[in-house]
Amino acid sequence: MTTLFDFYTRVTTRHWRFWYAIPLRLIVGYGFMEHGYAKLVHGPESFTAILHALGMPAPALLAWTTILVELLGGFAVFIGAFIPIASIPMVITLLVAIFTVHVPNGFSSIKLQSVDMAGLFAIVLGGPGRLALDRVLLRRFGATDG
Repeated sequence: MTTLFDFYTRVTTRHWRFWYAIPLRLIVGYGFMEHGYAKLVHGPESFTAILHALGMPAPALLAWTTILVELLGGFAVFIGAFIPIASIPMVITLLVAIFTVHVPNGFSSIKLQSVDMAGLFAIVLGGPGRLALDRVLLRRFGATDG
């Protein structure tokens, strides 16, 4: 039992704590980019038609906004840049999708969206971790996260 406790103590030291965010950033960032890319490849007009059928206002504007949020926000999370700022439109996009499409239609990916949102909150609250562009930028301007 002592060995297990020693191992736990080593991997939760300050040095290792900042690595948790990397898999979260990769999964959440890639997931958003993949959704945006799929909308782009299938044609923004198709997504615009879906938004129009749902009765959303300005469906063409919302379609392009969603695509850009998913692509650019996903990339920002993926590389660990500007996450607190990028997460705001990303969470709004997730909430709109959950309450306008997935809850009324019972679509099972709502669980994945909840995981994405939880991942975003964890990264915002805990910081981008190691190997993040924000760490380089903060260091350059004299601030660090540990």
